[in-house]
Amino acid sequence: MELNRINSLVELFFEKHKDIVSISDRPFLRWLKNDKKEFLTWRQVESNIQILSKYLTTSISKGDRCVLLSENRPEWLIADISIMNAGGVTVPLFTTYSEKDYEYIINDCKPKVCIVSNNFQLKKIEKFLSDEMKILSIENINDKIDNIEDICNKNLENETFKKNLNFNHKIHRKDLACIIYTSGTTGNPKGVMLSHGGILSNCEGAQEILKTLIKDSKPVFLTWLPLSHSYEHTVQYVQILLGAKIFYAESLEKLLPNMSIARPTIMTAVPRFYQNLYSKISLNFSKQKGFKKKLIDQTISLGTKTLNNENLSFKEKINNFFCEILVRRKIKNQFGGKLKAFVSGGGALDQKIGEFLNSIGLPTLQGYGLTETSPVVSCNIPGEIKIDTVGPPFKTNEVKIADDGEILVKGENVMLGYWNMKKETNEILKDGWLHTGDIGEITKEGNLKITDRKKEIIVNLGGDNISPSKVENLLCLNEKVKQSFVYGDKKTYLVALIVSESEENKKEIEFYLENLNKSLSLVEKVKKFKLIKEEFTIENGMLTPTLKLKRKKILEKYKEDLEKLY
Repeated sequence: MELNRINSLVELFFEKHKDIVSISDRPFLRWLKNDKKEFLTWRQVESNIQILSKYLTTSISKGDRCVLLSENRPEWLIADISIMNAGGVTVPLFTTYSEKDYEYIINDCKPKVCIVSNNFQLKKIEKFLSDEMKILSIENINDKIDNIEDICNKNLENETFKKNLNFNHKIHRKDLACIIYTSGTTGNPKGVMLSHGGILSNCEGAQEILKTLIKDSKPVFLTWLPLSHSYEHTVQYVQILLGAKIFYAESLEKLLPNMSIARPTIMTAVPRFYQNLYSKISLNFSKQKGFKKKLIDQTISLGTKTLNNENLSFKEKINNFFCEILVRRKIKNQFGGKLKAFVSGGGALDQKIGEFLNSIGLPTLQGYGLTETSPVVSCNIPGEIKIDTVGPPFKTNEVKIADDGEILVKGENVMLGYWNMKKETNEILKDGWLHTGDIGEITKEGNLKITDRKKEIIVNLGGDNISPSKVENLLCLNEKVKQSFVYGDKKTYLVALIVSESEENKKEIEFYLENLNKSLSLVEKVKKFKLIKEEFTIENGMLTPTLKLKRKKILEKYKEDLEKLY
């Protein structure tokens, strides 16, 4: 399919459906939380989209906003495409937003329609909805609220209703597809306006990256990152483009058993997931002794050499062959046995974690992007992984480095602007170039390398610039450290909050920090820390829905404790 000739995300779906119409009973979508084991087929999904689209045209006109609040499930994709096919604009909401965020977003985008999955989600936003808004539910709530299943079932055989059903040919690439509100580490969320062409251009870039992974098999995805996140929102259209089979996971806690059922070939996730994975596997490895321990060490060592394109001796090649059979294959089987690649995005993946996962047979491709770029800018290529970079930029966008080191991006994938925020739009979009706020460089191989985050840099009393996330990632490599927060702006040295389960871990963490400091520059060394038991979570407001630290919120609670360390 020539994506540059496709006009909208709606057309992408219907053209793909047409491609596989002869086998449109092919399994497409399945929610693992549901007791039913059968999939929705391509034919069923297409039919439901047609019916729901026509139903929605009675409530919305071109450009009207429609809020979508649901956990990941097949109806999420159906609702999203139906909204756009009816001429509307999808406004996805995280199920983990605070009440304040829900109120702000609904007042800001003024939706005509609100689609919720169930009564539990409706209760979160009910008081912010006006009487004029049309409310739809996925599950049955009450007689006053229409639910999608009933709408589709009632009209499935209604020939009058189905007459002239087709996809919307009036949508163009420059038209607004969705408004995705950034989770916001500070202040109110910003509504990022993404076009149909922007997301399609991202799909085109992803197609280039993934084509080598799917040439011998039909792709299977296991989705768990919220579809309200720009990363996973775009991934669902990559999945459509590839004609993939999609499983929706039950939860993060059940991800590993879900992988055994789904047996995915490709999985996308944020760095926090890989950090947890690294900790669990490392802990298991540390318990091994004798021959097993030696074999594991060989697997990591030889895997890292291979990753870095170092030549292996004849003996090393033989050892690596046995490592492949005895270690890597067993690890792959724990993840379903068919995994071709993890794709990491939504934040910086620690180099050590990337090397470790790749070396033990879990290929991990680190990419880079922002909600404002639909969202991917660059990604590592299978077989050409440069672990300390985020890969070459997609061919569908341009990247350059400004004089002060800031990464600038231009292309169709760049947002149309922030909803109702002209001043903020003009501050970040200048002469067609998006100012990312990230500092980086282009390597001699043409890969993009992220070195710092402009806004999060700590400037100490001596005027040195320090990246707190770099130090935090290194601290979290210790199995006793669940999370960390580094502090030291306008100070003579750095201190940290360290989340750990028990005070008994303090001595072990002190020993780890002492050794870690030896590998850090003078200004990066953490001199003191405070142990805390309470984790940073979405629920307590310390993490964004995409699991990034809300620095302002953490400081509000712990600034006094941090100051006492000086």
